[in-house]
Amino acid sequence: MKNRYLIIALLILSFASVFIGVQDVSPLDLFQLTEEQIEILLVSRLPRLASILIAGMSMSICGMIMQQLSRNKFVSPTTAGTMDSARFGILVSLMLFTGASPIVKAGIAFAFALIGTFIFMKILERIKLKDTVFIPLVGLMFGNIINSITTFFAYKNDLIQNIGSWLHGDFSMIISGQYELIYISVPILLLAFLFANRFTVAGMGEEFSINLGLNYRHVVNIGLTIVAAVTALVVLTVGMIPFLGLIVPNIVSIFQGDNLRKSLIQTALLGAVFVLFCDILGRVIIFPYEISIGLTVGVIGSGIFIYLLLRGRANES
Repeated sequence: MKNRYLIIALLILSFASVFIGVQDVSPLDLFQLTEEQIEILLVSRLPRLASILIAGMSMSICGMIMQQLSRNKFVSPTTAGTMDSARFGILVSLMLFTGASPIVKAGIAFAFALIGTFIFMKILERIKLKDTVFIPLVGLMFGNIINSITTFFAYKNDLIQNIGSWLHGDFSMIISGQYELIYISVPILLLAFLFANRFTVAGMGEEFSINLGLNYRHVVNIGLTIVAAVTALVVLTVGMIPFLGLIVPNIVSIFQGDNLRKSLIQTALLGAVFVLFCDILGRVIIFPYEISIGLTVGVIGSGIFIYLLLRGRANES
């Protein structure tokens, strides 16, 4: 998978994204923009593009880290309960800290996402049947349990509509002043790049890692902390984007193999391109109305997920 093709696709889709919307702003207007058009670009279109790129890169890299550490190609924040746990944390912040700032909500969501991810990894250690398909199904059931608890407390506290807004990812409400929290993901992703080789070694197993002098538990804890932090920030800012962290790393690994450092840039680029494509599709398919990114990525992603499952089964047999 060539980086230059992904970069070209990213530039083309980014350019198209800026000029697609209900308010008419065309490339020809760039040389004679009105004050209203400048405001549209600065307040809505460019912040939306920035959040799409960061969310796509972040969740894709998180999926790759989880797959590496769990040694399972179908584990991701969607299939490990991480996103559901972050959503539960957001509900708790709405119940207990109604006037909390976004950074406080992000901190609570991060704590719940981290706890949920660690619980899943502990469950993973105790499962004797290490079947490729069985593990993510356990994660989905674990996530559904957390989701059910979240729904129960949301109904009980009359917050079902509030928490429902976090269920589907949506970039339509992204405007200047409401998305900047997602920028915190960028330095966290740089940390993931620094630890990429260690994550690769840790993915070979605990005994192998210890024999090479690697502090296995320390590296795994760092990886899960990165995943939980980024997931919490994306869910709080954009909402839940299902299957993104599952399908993108799998597609990249088909072409690049399982070396995390070699695949990291391609995973980030493909994640951004994929989310951009789905967002543009959702904006034009019933224009001037819009389909949420959670729905478009969910539909396309679930189809790819099924294909990967069948492909994995075929390879095993």
